[in-house]
Amino acid sequence: MKRNQSSETVSATLGATKKEPLVVRFPDNQLLPILFGDHDRHLVRIEQTLNIQISSRGNRVSLKGPFPEIKFAAGALKELYKRLQNNLPVDVAEVDAAIRMAGNAQKSNEDVSPDKREEISIRTPKRHLTGRSPCQVTYIKALATQQMIFGIGPAGTGKTYLAVATAAEMLISGQVDRIILSRPAVEAGEHLGFLPGSLQEKIDPYLAPLYDALYDILPADQVAKRLNSGEIEVVPLAFMRGRTLSHAFVILDEAQNATKIQMKMFLTRLGEGSRMAITGDPSQVDLPNGSASGLDHAVKLLEQIRDVSVVKFTNLDVLRHKLVTQIVQAYDADDDKNRNKK
Repeated sequence: MKRNQSSETVSATLGATKKEPLVVRFPDNQLLPILFGDHDRHLVRIEQTLNIQISSRGNRVSLKGPFPEIKFAAGALKELYKRLQNNLPVDVAEVDAAIRMAGNAQKSNEDVSPDKREEISIRTPKRHLTGRSPCQVTYIKALATQQMIFGIGPAGTGKTYLAVATAAEMLISGQVDRIILSRPAVEAGEHLGFLPGSLQEKIDPYLAPLYDALYDILPADQVAKRLNSGEIEVVPLAFMRGRTLSHAFVILDEAQNATKIQMKMFLTRLGEGSRMAITGDPSQVDLPNGSASGLDHAVKLLEQIRDVSVVKFTNLDVLRHKLVTQIVQAYDADDDKNRNKK
């Protein structure tokens, strides 16, 4: 039996049995050196991740190994090839994302094809971002369509970064007039003492991750210009009291460190034509003992409201260095073990 999977650009043919190789053909040989990476490092990455063998000859790539894994690999290669056709970069992070998306698509039968991801994407002057996990695709769609979005889960899942990127895209396109980025000024388990300098100099260290995201998404001159004009504002959560924020994209980062009172205060700042994204990791609360986090409380209270979207990431969505994923999984396992003891 022959099984043929074809599209306008790439075709794949499976041999007579599942033990025979899956062959993928690419029409444009000029794109293949970029697809394969320097010294075939992208192919090696796929081989090591899925424990399969890959060989190439001309425009043909042959995949040998367990049947599900070679299907995942074929899907990943097709997706990466599609990115190159759309003049988008391919690096190791994109290779990992393509493997993840291909695997999830075939396990869940969801449409997370390259064309679908292209539809649900974020475009800024420095970045063209697509979801690197099914949860990220859901999150990007929610950021584009919902008035209030909660993105909760472990570090490294892209919660804040994608929110800042969406805000930048909407500012540039005129959908909002300004971006307001906020964080609670809570020390992460350390006591830094009395910081010298002006008020801005005292609070800037707490807000540095938000500046990092801005400069990674927008050219430095645009960030400086828009900060000076007030189109982009980075402020501590305490400074939000008493304001009504209209026609703005408002982001609260590290929301697990907001108290219930602070969270209510922040959420009620929402004005006409505005959107809010609230991001945080409930497992990393740095509030003083006895202070309840406002993030969990708000999610439980509001997630049934029609215009509120809650996207919950897990350690499977961690997209930083592979070691970070393993670290998050180890801590989650330890937390589960301690809860079971209680």
